[in-house]
Amino acid sequence: MNGIVLNSLAGREKLLGPFRVQDEAITSAWRHWQLKLDEHKVAWLLFDCADADVNVLSQAVLEELDEIVMTLQADKPAALVIRSGKESNFCVGADIKEFGQLDSIDAAREKLGAAHRVANRLTELPFTTVAIVHGLCFGGGLELALCCDFRIGVDGSRFGFPEILLGLHPGLGGTARSLALMDPLDAMTLMLTGKTLRDRQAKRQGLIDALVPERHLGNALAAALAGKLSHKKAGLKAKILNSAPARKLVAKKMRQQAERKAPAEHYPAPNQLIDLWLNHGNNTSAMLNAEIESFCQLLLSDTSRNLVRVFFLQENLKKQAQTPTAIDPVKHVHVIGAGAMGGDIAGWCALQGLTVTLFDMSADIIGNAIARASKLCDKKRLSPAAKRAVLDRLIPDLNHSGARNADIIIEAVPEKIEIKRAVYTTIEPLMKDGAILATNTSSIPLDTLQQELQNPERLVGIHFFNPVAQMQLVEVVKHSKLSTDTFHKALAFTGQIKRLPTPVTGTPGFLVNRALTPYLLEAMQLLDEGVAAETIDQAAEQFGMPMGPIELADVVGLDICLGVADMLRESLDQNMPAAPSWLIDKVKNGDLGKKTGKGLYTWAKGKPKKSGKAATPSPEMADRLILPMLNTCAACLRESVVEDSKLLDGAMIFGTGFAPFSGGPMHYAELRGHEDIVTTLEQLHEKYGARYKPDSYWQSET
Repeated sequence: MNGIVLNSLAGREKLLGPFRVQDEAITSAWRHWQLKLDEHKVAWLLFDCADADVNVLSQAVLEELDEIVMTLQADKPAALVIRSGKESNFCVGADIKEFGQLDSIDAAREKLGAAHRVANRLTELPFTTVAIVHGLCFGGGLELALCCDFRIGVDGSRFGFPEILLGLHPGLGGTARSLALMDPLDAMTLMLTGKTLRDRQAKRQGLIDALVPERHLGNALAAALAGKLSHKKAGLKAKILNSAPARKLVAKKMRQQAERKAPAEHYPAPNQLIDLWLNHGNNTSAMLNAEIESFCQLLLSDTSRNLVRVFFLQENLKKQAQTPTAIDPVKHVHVIGAGAMGGDIAGWCALQGLTVTLFDMSADIIGNAIARASKLCDKKRLSPAAKRAVLDRLIPDLNHSGARNADIIIEAVPEKIEIKRAVYTTIEPLMKDGAILATNTSSIPLDTLQQELQNPERLVGIHFFNPVAQMQLVEVVKHSKLSTDTFHKALAFTGQIKRLPTPVTGTPGFLVNRALTPYLLEAMQLLDEGVAAETIDQAAEQFGMPMGPIELADVVGLDICLGVADMLRESLDQNMPAAPSWLIDKVKNGDLGKKTGKGLYTWAKGKPKKSGKAATPSPEMADRLILPMLNTCAACLRESVVEDSKLLDGAMIFGTGFAPFSGGPMHYAELRGHEDIVTTLEQLHEKYGARYKPDSYWQSET
C-alpha cells in the first residue's frame, strides 16, 4: 500500500488515496461522487453531495451510485474504498424531503426496489470493498456502509438507525444486514430505540471491523485489502437467539417492552420490525424482500407522515436560533438561584462548554447543584477528564463575582415578583456593556417584571422546562421594551446550548404553561368527581400523551401548578375552574409531588406508586382532558402569542410531549376537523360549563 497518500482536507488529516485537496474542482461525470483509481488499481469513491454540508442518500445520489457500480462491475478494479468528502459526516441518512413525494404503495415499492437493487449490486461486487467512516453515519448511510465487505471507523465516529423516530425501520437492507453481522439483541435494540452507538460500542458489537485514529487509517486499510482484517464472529448466544424457538420467545418480550414506550395502536413500526426478525431472522434474502413491503406500508401510514412532520417542526425550531446578524457566542453565564431549575440550567451550560458562575445564598444548595451536574456527566458517559472539565467550568459564587464578566445573566429565583425585582436591583449595576439579563420565569408577564429596570431593553425571558437536560424546548419571551439586539442574542444563545427556541409574547403563562394548565385543571376536576388518578392518567396515555396529567402535575410540582393556575385565572380566563380546596390544602401541607415524595401519588425511587386495579376510562374522558388544551392553543394563535401553527405544534410536542404521532395539537385538530372539535366542545360546554366554550378562532378557520 505504498501508493496511499495522506492528504489534508479542510484542515483535517484524511486518507483520500489519489484525491488531492489542491484540486479545487475535481472533474467528474457525477455531481455527488468522485471516482479515481490509484497506482495499485484500487478504486477510491469519494461521497460528496453537491451544494450541501452533509451527505444524504437522495434519489439522484443513488442513481449516480448505480452508474458507478455498473462501471466498476465492468472495469473490475483490485478493490473499492468509499470515503466521505464532508468534514463532519459519512452520511446522515436518506433525504427525508423525498418521503412526502410518494403517494401510493406502488410508487413506494418501485422507488425502494430500485434502491435495493443498487445496494445489492454494491454488495455483490467481485472484489474487496471497504467503507471508511468518520463522523456521523446514520440511517441510509449506515446501510450503505453495511453493503461493503469491511467498515473501518475513525475515532469519534457515531452510528445509528434513527428511522424508528420517523415511524419507520431501516429500508435499504439494514434490517437483514445488521442482523447477519451483529448479535440479534444488539441489532434489534439499535433499530428499535433509534439510539446512537459511539465508536467503541460499534466496534465491540461488530458493526465496524476496526477503529483507529485518522493517522493510522493507512495500516487498517492495508490490513483489510490484504485479507488480514476479520469480522467479529457470532458467538453461541447469537446463534441460539437466531433460532426459531428463541426468536419467538424474545420477540414476545420485545413487543411488551415496545408497547410500554410506543403503543402499537399509535406506533406500528416496532411491531413490524419485530415481525421481520421473527419471520425471516435466519434468511437474509427473504428478509431483504420483506423489508421492502413493510417499509412501504409504514412510509404511507399516518404515523410516519406525522412523525416526518415532527422532524421538520424540529428543524423549524432550530432555525429560530439563526439570527439575521452575526452574534458573538456566549462564553460566560452567571446563574442566580441554584435550586432545581437554576442549578440544572447551570449544569447544562457547563456541559456545553461554557464557563458558569452559580450564585445562591446557600453553599449547600450550590453543592447539591454541582452534585446533580456530576450525575449528569455520568449519565452522558463522559470520560473522567471530560467530567472534570465540566465541573471545573461550574464555579460556586456566593457574592456575584461572576456577574461582572458574564455575557448573559440568568435569573432562576422563586416565582414572586418582589423577589425577582430585588434581584434585578442588585444585579443590574454589575452588568457589563452588551450583557443581557434573562429570567426563567414560567408565567409572570415580562412587562410587569421590567418596570423598575434602568435598562429594560436588556431583559428577556428564557424559559427552560424541567428536567432541563431532557426537555429540548426553551421559550424566548418578548415584552414591549425588549431590544432587537437582546432578542437575537437570546435566540442565538439557546441554539448555542443545543436547545430549541420558540419566540413567544410575554402574556401570562406564555404558550406552553398556558396551554397545559387547563389540561391539568380538568384532571383535578375529574379527581374531585371521584375518578381514580390511574384512570385519568390512562385516558391521556391512551390518547398518546407520554405521561398522564396526574403524574405530570406531581412532576412539575403542585405548588407551581397552583400558582400558574391562579395567575392565569386572575389575568386571562375567569371561566377557568378554581383549584379544589383539597389541592390547596396539599400544597399548604408541603405535599408538592415528586420533589417531596408525596403529592397526588406517593413517590419512591423517582417513580409514582400506582394501583393496577383502576377502572377503564370512559370514551369521553380523553376529550375532556385534551380539548381544553386545544382550545387554549387556538386562543394563543388568535392572540398571536406565537407566530404560527407550526411553531405552536413544535413547541407543544417538544415542551409537553403532546402525542408526536398526531403531528401536534393544531395538526391533530385539522385532521380531526374543526367542525368536529367545535361540536364536541359545545356538547361539553352544555354538560360541564363555561370552561369548554369554543374559542372564536375555530369559527374563523372553519
